[in-house]
Amino acid sequence: MSTTRPHPEPRSGLRARLVSDLRWVPSLHRTCTRSRWRSDRRTGAPMTDLAQRLRDENARLQRRITEVRAEQRTLADSNDKLSATLRDARDKLAGLRQQIEELRQPPLQIGMVTDRTAEDDLVDVIVNGRRLRVRIDDELPGGELTVGRQVLLDETAVAVGVLDLPDTGELATIRELMPADDATGVNRVRIQTRSDEERVMRLAADVALDDLTVGDTLLIDRSLGLAWSRVERQEVENLVLEEIPDVTWHDIGGLEDQIEQVRDSVELPFQHRDVFQRYGLAAPKGVLLYGPPGCGKTMIAKAVARSLSGEAGRSYFLNIKGPELLNKYVGETERQIRLIFGRAKERAQDGVPVIVFFDEMDSLFRTRGTGVSSDVESTVVPQLLSELDGVEQLSNVIVIGASNREDLIDPAILRPGRLDVKIRLDRPDADAARDIFSKYLTSSVPLHPSLGEGPDAIAAAIDAVVSDMYATDDAHAFVRATYSDGRTDTWYNKDFVSGAMINNIVRRAKKMAIKEVLTGGEDGVRLAHLMAACRDEFAENEDLPDTSSPAAWARISGRREGQVVALEVLRH
Repeated sequence: MSTTRPHPEPRSGLRARLVSDLRWVPSLHRTCTRSRWRSDRRTGAPMTDLAQRLRDENARLQRRITEVRAEQRTLADSNDKLSATLRDARDKLAGLRQQIEELRQPPLQIGMVTDRTAEDDLVDVIVNGRRLRVRIDDELPGGELTVGRQVLLDETAVAVGVLDLPDTGELATIRELMPADDATGVNRVRIQTRSDEERVMRLAADVALDDLTVGDTLLIDRSLGLAWSRVERQEVENLVLEEIPDVTWHDIGGLEDQIEQVRDSVELPFQHRDVFQRYGLAAPKGVLLYGPPGCGKTMIAKAVARSLSGEAGRSYFLNIKGPELLNKYVGETERQIRLIFGRAKERAQDGVPVIVFFDEMDSLFRTRGTGVSSDVESTVVPQLLSELDGVEQLSNVIVIGASNREDLIDPAILRPGRLDVKIRLDRPDADAARDIFSKYLTSSVPLHPSLGEGPDAIAAAIDAVVSDMYATDDAHAFVRATYSDGRTDTWYNKDFVSGAMINNIVRRAKKMAIKEVLTGGEDGVRLAHLMAACRDEFAENEDLPDTSSPAAWARISGRREGQVVALEVLRH
C-alpha cells in the first residue's frame, strides 16, 4: 500500500499551532502552584504527579520547538529554490518573447553592390537580377559599401548590414588588364571562361589591378559582371618548392663523370657570369638527363638547385611531373606550361636561379606525328618550344629534363639551343656500386661485432656484397636475350643494378637487424643481413621483365646491343 508524504505545513500554520500549545502553559503553572499550596495547607503532601506531568509537557514542547525550527529551515530552502526557478522562468520567457519578435520580422534580402552614386546615402545594388538604387542606413558606415560587397536590405529596401566577399563562383582567366578611366573609375579585365567565351568584367574594389597579371585566375559572377577575388591555382602553386632541396653533390655516388659534366654546364655560367659574358658564351638553356630508372636523374637535378642556392643565397626548384600536366580539356595543358614558365620568369627577375625540372619528359613531349600516342603533342610540344625560346634572354632560368625513353621525345626539343646538354646516366659498375653503398651504409648505422669496427670494416662488408652482386656465374644469371640476328646473350643481376636498388638493399638489411633485435637477438647489421637483402631484392625482380615487348623492356633497362626479339627469365 503506497503512502503519500505530507506536504510541509505552511509557516503561518506552524506558528499558530505553537502559540496555541504554549498559551495554556502559564495558566497550568498557576493552577499547579495554587493546587500545591492548597494541598500543602490542607494535607501537606507533595504534588509529585502534577510536577511530573508539567516536566513531561515541557519536554514535549521543547521537541516540538526543535521540529518547528527544522521545518522552518526546510521551508526557507524550498522558498529559495522556488525563487531561483521563478527567475529562470522569467528570463526564459523574456528570451522567448524576443525570439517571437524576431520571427515576426520580415526576412532580409542579400544584394551585391555594383556602383556608388554621387549621393553619399545612396548605392546601386543587384538583388535577384534586379538593379536597385537603395538608401544606406544612418548607422551603417558608407565607406564599407564598396563595389563587389554584399549588403543586407530590410523590408523597406534600406541597406542595414555588410557581408564578406563571396568565396564561390566561376573561374576565369585574365586575358587583358583594363585600367579605370575617368568616366567610370572602376578597373576592368577581359577574361576567358572555360568554354573559351570572352567577357569584360568589373573588378571589385578589394582587388588591386597592380596585383594582377595576364594569365591569373579570377573568381567571377557572370550575372553581375563582377570579378571579386584572385584564385591561386593549386596545381601550379604545388610546383614551386619554396624550400631548397637538401640533396648535395656529396649525397650522390658513382656518377663522378656525369656530375662534372652537369656542374660545368650549369654551375659555371652562374658562378662566373663575368667571364662567360667576356667570352660571349651564354649559359645553356636546358639539360637532358637520360638513362635507366633509378640511376640518379632526379637527385642530380635537386643537387643543382642546392648548389646554385649556395652561390646566390636562394634558388627555386620547380618540379614538374609530366603526367600531372596532362588534362582532358583542350588547351589546359598548354595553359599550365605557360603558367610554369611565367612563374619561372617572375622568380628569375630578382637574380635568383630557377630550375625547371621536367620528370618523365617523354610522357608529355613525345614526337609529333609518329602515331605512338594521341595528337595532344601537336600543341603541347610547340608550346614548350616557344617557352624555351622565350627563356633565351633569362640567364637565371634553366630547364632540366629527365627520361628513360629519350627516343620518344620530339627531336625539336633536343636540338642545340633548347636542351643543349645531353648526359647519359648508365647503371653503376662494381666501383660505382661500392661508392653508392658507402653513402647508405655509414658509421652511424649500428653494426654487429662480427663485422668489426671503423671504416675498414664497413668497406670489407661492402666489398663482399658487391662481389656477390657482380658475379657472372649461373647462379646469378637473370635473363637470356635473343637478338634479331639469332645471337643469344645472358644478362646477369649486375646488369640491372641501380642506385635505387642499392639503397633498398641497405634498407632491407636494416629492417632484418631491427626485427632480430625485437625478437631478443643481437644488435647490429651483419653481413648475413646484407647478403639476404641482396638475394631478396633480385628475387622480387624475377617477374618484372616484359617478355611480351622484349625490345622496349630492354631499351628501358639500358640494354642497347641490338634488336631483342625474345626474353627468357632464368629462375633458380
